[in-house]
Amino acid sequence: MKHTIGIKHPARIISALVALALAVALTSAGFAAQLARPSADSPATEANITRLTTGLLEHSQLAHHPFDGQLAGTVLDHYLDALDGARSLFLQADIDQFAAYRATLAQATRGAGDTSAAKAIFARYLERLAQQTAYDSYALRTAKFEFSGHDRYAFDRENARRPATAAEAQALWWQQLRAEYLQEKLSDKRPEQIVSTLESRHGQALRTMKELHSDEVLEIYLDTLAHVYDPHSDYLGHEQMESLSIAMNLSLFGIGASLESEDGTCKVRELLPGGPAARSGLLKPGDRIVAVAQAGQQPVDIVNMPLSRAVELIRGPKGSTVTLTIIPSAGAAAGASTKTASLVRDEITLEDQQAKARILDLPTGRKGATVRLGVIELPSFYADMGGGRRRSATADVSRLLGKLNAEHVRGVVLDLRHNGGGSLEEAISLTGLFIRTGPVVQTRGADGKIVVDEDRDPSVLYDGPLILLTSRFSASASEILAGALQDYGRAIVVGDSSTFGKGTVQNILPLAPYMDQVGLGHAFDPGALKITTSKFYRPSGASTQLRGVAADVVLPSTSDFSDVSEASLKDPLPWDVVPPASYERLDRTKPYVVALRERSDRRRATEKPFADLQNDVASLKKDLATKSVSLNEAERRQEISQSKAREAELARDERALQANAPTTYEITLKNASSPGLPSPLASTDQAATKAAPGPTSALAALGDEMKGRSTTQDLILDEGVRILADYVDLVKVAPRAR
Repeated sequence: MKHTIGIKHPARIISALVALALAVALTSAGFAAQLARPSADSPATEANITRLTTGLLEHSQLAHHPFDGQLAGTVLDHYLDALDGARSLFLQADIDQFAAYRATLAQATRGAGDTSAAKAIFARYLERLAQQTAYDSYALRTAKFEFSGHDRYAFDRENARRPATAAEAQALWWQQLRAEYLQEKLSDKRPEQIVSTLESRHGQALRTMKELHSDEVLEIYLDTLAHVYDPHSDYLGHEQMESLSIAMNLSLFGIGASLESEDGTCKVRELLPGGPAARSGLLKPGDRIVAVAQAGQQPVDIVNMPLSRAVELIRGPKGSTVTLTIIPSAGAAAGASTKTASLVRDEITLEDQQAKARILDLPTGRKGATVRLGVIELPSFYADMGGGRRRSATADVSRLLGKLNAEHVRGVVLDLRHNGGGSLEEAISLTGLFIRTGPVVQTRGADGKIVVDEDRDPSVLYDGPLILLTSRFSASASEILAGALQDYGRAIVVGDSSTFGKGTVQNILPLAPYMDQVGLGHAFDPGALKITTSKFYRPSGASTQLRGVAADVVLPSTSDFSDVSEASLKDPLPWDVVPPASYERLDRTKPYVVALRERSDRRRATEKPFADLQNDVASLKKDLATKSVSLNEAERRQEISQSKAREAELARDERALQANAPTTYEITLKNASSPGLPSPLASTDQAATKAAPGPTSALAALGDEMKGRSTTQDLILDEGVRILADYVDLVKVAPRAR
């Protein structure tokens, strides 16, 4: 049975266990009786979708938790936040009134598929949004905007209390409006331009929400309901399913980013390797898109807009330009200091997404001697049909390793920093390139039974020193490989303190077949449910869920302090353990980890670029703790000036370092079979090679203010290579290929 995990390739094959659970659910007297009311009108369809979705979550999600009063109360709270993430629209009186739903919401949802509470709350939301829009419009036309004080706009209101009165709400709206106005003013727009821009943006946001169809409101509610079970269970309305189909078939062109909705904002979940967003270095996972502008047009505010509508705005014809207004992940919520990113929509080619490699002749500092090392960049664990042949991450990495072996590399870095997952089979078989045989991952389903997936191929393609470079963006299948090779003592993990922490697998269940199975008519495509059905564990028995895979050697990184992690999501499933599998512990890394850590610490302590990076990390930690932005124009302009000066300084530092860059040869799947090495890259080419793909440059994650560095050296990768050189030096044993 084929599983697909991670962000890129959601599975659509239901396991036997899930199918059995669904059969029990659909044929149980109560559940089947509730559903078997044939009707083709929209209200009946929505009610049946609601009952079916609730039943499937109760019977098939890994936790098997009944939809009781406790969960219903959580749904109510999360639904309010999904509509009003800034907690500035609903008054406390509204919340008190909605509290009456807590006693009946579970039974109304499970029994009758009654979503009247969701619709009533949404109607109140529209009423409050209209009041805010009217207030903003009046203030923009009549108020005087001053930015000479020392007040700050607190953009993170996740746990803030709701306004008690209309006056308190207006005070919040005023500060939010001032923050938006100042952001436009810092772009040197004239007052009349700012007024026109903000009035248009807010008016369009209200019109968009008013125009939502009832099934789109249902989608917001049911998606919230699914999320209380775990953050990766989703309800996908028929428009979202259509978008997923388009994305899988590459029928339209976009920016190459996987998006999700979180607390009313459109959040970048992942960047697709080779896509416009990744190549630009202007976006990173965790960034929030708050407005979208087509070429020559005003931005459209997409805060609280359903994800399917937002995606429609971001997509477009190949070659067209879309400008995104984003809040960097450090900003965390709407209202923080924003940036714009203009991207040209493009097709993402298969070659852009394939594994690639480099060979580096690194000076050792001993009378001109060098050590030859290899770097393999793996963007995902892909396994699909394309271009008339099957594409396989394992097959491609095997070819690259073969070339590295032929050129006598002494060690290999496998770069997984922006690998968000993919095929489980590929993760298992790729792990097998570095070990003889043995368990790679354990899977526990809803019935508690554990299945052990093993590498059964005794051949080892590469047996030398191995570094796995990881980050917070390494997720799912990446964590399976990293966890297994760390458990075996086969590879040293270097990078962020831990990986993302996604240790669960989801299946996509189209709802129409189940509605048809019990004779239900439906007025429209009922969409699908993405549901968490099992959990992954390392050979040692530890789950990769929540905690991820901890690095053996931790490097300073701004991504280590971002909100991109499983632990930062609402209601994640817990970390736990199962009994360890039986496997051979190689323990080839343990003798060297402490020495490698000490060498890296000493080296980084004396280098200015890493001192600068440490300052950046400290600054980011401070920003994350502050969760507010200054509304003093002079202070903000000074910050902008300092940022530009910093960019120039970083660029100068990196150009100086480039003079000492190792000789580098680029190895692709096209030239891997050719004898000998291609011509070495020039210094400028090496810099471009490191920067061009975007996600392969960890420093691209520092945002626009760090753009000078992201377009030159990649400190994290460079230090990973130097740690590998230290490892080779300590081991002093040539790799063996078998």
